[in-house]
Amino acid sequence: MIVYLKGIAATGPGFENWDALSNHFAAGADLNPDFIPRPQGNILPSVERRRASTTVKLAVDVAQGALQQSGMKAEELAIVFASSNGGTNTIHQVCDALAAPERFVSPIHFHNSVHNAPAGYWSIASGSMQPSSSLCAWNDTFAAGLVEAATQCLVENVPVLLAVFDTPFPEPLYKKTPGHQPFGVALVLDVSPRNSLARIAIAIDCDARLAPTQMDDPRLEALRCDSSASRSLPLLAAFATPTAQQVVFSYADDMRLRVAVDRLPA
Repeated sequence: MIVYLKGIAATGPGFENWDALSNHFAAGADLNPDFIPRPQGNILPSVERRRASTTVKLAVDVAQGALQQSGMKAEELAIVFASSNGGTNTIHQVCDALAAPERFVSPIHFHNSVHNAPAGYWSIASGSMQPSSSLCAWNDTFAAGLVEAATQCLVENVPVLLAVFDTPFPEPLYKKTPGHQPFGVALVLDVSPRNSLARIAIAIDCDARLAPTQMDDPRLEALRCDSSASRSLPLLAAFATPTAQQVVFSYADDMRLRVAVDRLPA
């Protein structure tokens, strides 16, 4: 599968946005060791923003960033939102409520606990009437989201907004689940090379001997292993590198996902 990158956004521990991360990869600019994302959800209407969880705000923040860089309109883009853990704080609140004698679950908490809540909030905020998909594949969620987005892009001949995001659970689930730091990434993919940032060739490989690509920096390697969303880091590094790159992800049991990236002239 061959698709083209039109827009990109990312935030995580040490970097507020894609510019900060790409400058680190391209020029060695220092990351901020004290920075932790604090999602704002500014695109959301005020009423929805008050209801929205941190997970929802992180999802719509990176989606908005990638959309703005692409110069495209939200109503043009199909939507694929992917997360390993979903709305972590909301799920914790629901579990707390179910463990109490009254077992009263707030309607707002229940509403936000479903896995497609972030995509729904995005559709409301952006005015998009395009189809949306919400998926989870545990630690392979980023790879699965990339396959889903590229497939829709090619089969439906429509640009696709992919957002992958994870936020940590509170205790006690914090120690039992991946994703101890917030991380979000979004890509706008299209079939047309016009005004694109990179060419992306995606192939599924059944050779389990292929090792997933790791980061050279031990700090970024630790971050890569932290969540499904942060496993995107090798691909983000490839987007910031002027030479052609190939990245390997684990994908669905013993399969692998090979992603070849070629940067295109500005």
